Amino acid sequence: MSAEREVDVVVVGAGPVGENVADRAARTGLSVVVVEKELVGGECSYWACMPSKALLRSGQALAAARRLPGAAEAVTGGLDAAEVLQRRTSFTHDWDDSSQAQWLESAGLSLVRGTARLDGPRRVRVGDEVLVARHAVVLSTGSVPVVPDVPGLADSSPWTSREATSAKTVPGRLFVLGGGVVGVELAQAWARLGSTVTLAARTGLLGGQEEFAGELVAGALRADGVDVRLGASPTRVTREGTGPFTVELSDGSRVEADEFLVATGRRPATSGLGLETVGLEDGGSLSVDDTGLVDGVEGGWLYATGDVSGRPKLTHQGKYAGRATGDAIAARAAGPIETPAWSRYTATADHHAVPQVVFTDPEVAQVGLTAAQARERGLDVKVVDYEIGNVAGASLVADGYTGTARMVVDEDRRVIVGVTFVGQDVAELLHAATVAIVGEVPLERLWHAVPSYPTISEVWLRLLETYGL
Repeated sequence: MSAEREVDVVVVGAGPVGENVADRAARTGLSVVVVEKELVGGECSYWACMPSKALLRSGQALAAARRLPGAAEAVTGGLDAAEVLQRRTSFTHDWDDSSQAQWLESAGLSLVRGTARLDGPRRVRVGDEVLVARHAVVLSTGSVPVVPDVPGLADSSPWTSREATSAKTVPGRLFVLGGGVVGVELAQAWARLGSTVTLAARTGLLGGQEEFAGELVAGALRADGVDVRLGASPTRVTREGTGPFTVELSDGSRVEADEFLVATGRRPATSGLGLETVGLEDGGSLSVDDTGLVDGVEGGWLYATGDVSGRPKLTHQGKYAGRATGDAIAARAAGPIETPAWSRYTATADHHAVPQVVFTDPEVAQVGLTAAQARERGLDVKVVDYEIGNVAGASLVADGYTGTARMVVDEDRRVIVGVTFVGQDVAELLHAATVAIVGEVPLERLWHAVPSYPTISEVWLRLLETYGL
């Protein structure tokens, strides 16, 4: 016999997105249970956002010092890999989630450890217990890496992002498959820590971004010693036991590596969730509305947030949507609600202004639409580019500063619909662009937002001047 417990809300997944859903719902007095089968804090805290950026940061600081006379002369050695790895581990608390579990409890949330599975409408089974939700079940189970169907690859125990961000030693030779965010960030991190890195991508780097972003990052990787092979893909991978990998490429070459990192994308983690018990396909994709409600499920009780929802696979965007979902669940518990665009219950920005930073050196900071995407939507656009190194603030940050800023303007409305910055220390410029796009600030009004001198933010003035204001 299974024990049953009735609660208001059940959240499956204690990553940052699930935590935000649970916290927002619980603030109104709803009883919330969070189920987690691994570590409270999820992928971002232990195997993605935080450890990967910690692996990159020391190398960025060292490279920045070398670009400044006076500081450059003080640099007498390279990175201390052991210290970098130790700092990385400090951010993961050595993969111990005690502090995050304590926060969960302090927020008034109940934690159940185990593997959750839907057991019919409003029912979630965890081991011998069945949690019955009065108002909502929320799936926040994240995503898992996709391993391409290359002969020999799956059987050779390749790294995914988890192994690459938690490794205890620097591999002598690392092969990276994939030119997306994970691939380029970790290629540069490990190259700067002393690994000999080969990166292969079927097309250019950072697909979906402005083309110049991938080109500038590719140049930086090559400057760091990374062998960047575009238009090449593995045709076979062989490995004896725990020995080196032999990678045969489509261009006829071979590469030997001590580790092989698969960075070819992720898919929503929906397999084994029991979706078939509520009329959905096990392992299938989920579609949600802007409040997080899953399409195709009667009764308005099943929600999905974060990577599993099919929305942008970004921690900050998932947390944003999670806050909207948590608020919507709490409000609906009291009665029907209106959910217009840009309300507290809707993740409207998912369609218009999704910011993302690639933490390579140079950084890539992008929000909204690329020029190509804007044209595909039928917008009459004007594209404005400016060399960031021509801004006085950039010349102070680094000698020989190079980078590019692009502003995409909807000419009919005279508002910005997309911005991309590529260069050293541009990540902190991005929120201003996000505010301008979300707020649909007219260019004539944006002209009056005066950037401080001498900062890199003066690039905003130069972009507007180049536009013609």
